[in-house]
Amino acid sequence: MALGAAMLGGCATDRTASEHSSARFTNPLLPSGPDPWVTRDGDTYYYMHTLGNRLAIWRTRDLTKLAEAEPKTIWTPPAQGPNAQSIWAPELHRIDGKWYVYYTAAASGHDGDEHRGVFVLENAGTDPTTGEWIDRGRINTAHAGIDGTTFEYGGERYFVYSPYVGPDSVLAIAKMADPWTLAGEEVILARPDLAWERQGGRQILEGPEFLLGPRGDLFLSYSASACWSDDYALGLLRAPPGSDPMDASAWTKAPRPVLAKAPENNVYATGHNGFFTSPDGRENWIIYHANTGPDRKCTSKRSPRIQRFGWTADGRPDFPVPAGADTPLDPPSSRRR
Repeated sequence: MALGAAMLGGCATDRTASEHSSARFTNPLLPSGPDPWVTRDGDTYYYMHTLGNRLAIWRTRDLTKLAEAEPKTIWTPPAQGPNAQSIWAPELHRIDGKWYVYYTAAASGHDGDEHRGVFVLENAGTDPTTGEWIDRGRINTAHAGIDGTTFEYGGERYFVYSPYVGPDSVLAIAKMADPWTLAGEEVILARPDLAWERQGGRQILEGPEFLLGPRGDLFLSYSASACWSDDYALGLLRAPPGSDPMDASAWTKAPRPVLAKAPENNVYATGHNGFFTSPDGRENWIIYHANTGPDRKCTSKRSPRIQRFGWTADGRPDFPVPAGADTPLDPPSSRRR
């Protein structure tokens, strides 16, 4: 599976100060970048975020210098059709030797929730910034919805997204027959039933991402509450090792956010994350967006941030407090084993 989707092991602690003395960085990586996503392929990072009217990829070997990379537009939507507007939340995955981009879009003339879906592009090349992208169409989900992601576990490939079910946005899962087709039933894994998931006037779970723990536990992070709320935050589902991801009863929800606003650092509305590892594979990192300041709402001013995380004694991800713009951070480790 793509290296941006799951990772194992703990954080490295033996890097010397000399490795970082001239390479420290601060968040955010860009002044704008809602719904950020990172995939690592060897020593190369590929980055995407919501642009609204197109899909573009940033290619860099140093993610902390993302601002120096030039975005390459890989696809623009048609003027008419089911995927003509509101191009949101792209994710780049490497599956069976091909590249796939999953993205949300709405139909021309209908920019409401009931006309949103998740679509897929395919590229057989080695570098996703080049080659031909083939439109594989809309994924055959049971509901309108957004924020699709995919992961492989136990020899099966799964798709998770945020469908609109009644007044709620929930998290649902299905098996995949291929990277753009669902097979069999669709199961709802979680609903916004906690108070912190209902801030901003909407009850929302969205932006699911898979993470495999060092002990084999299955995790799904997600964003909750309305994106225009300062209390937009990350939640976490956990299933024991060997669980069937389609078994809703196997998943338990953390009672509180696992990554939330840090007013003391002037960071608000933390959400829509992804996971990746350092080039040497020794460190686990999270990418997420946030606002620099309160009441900034759900706009393009949401900016991408990255931070290293570790694991608790019982195998849960231990996410850091969101760092402010004045906090120097060590970059991802590139030293080989």
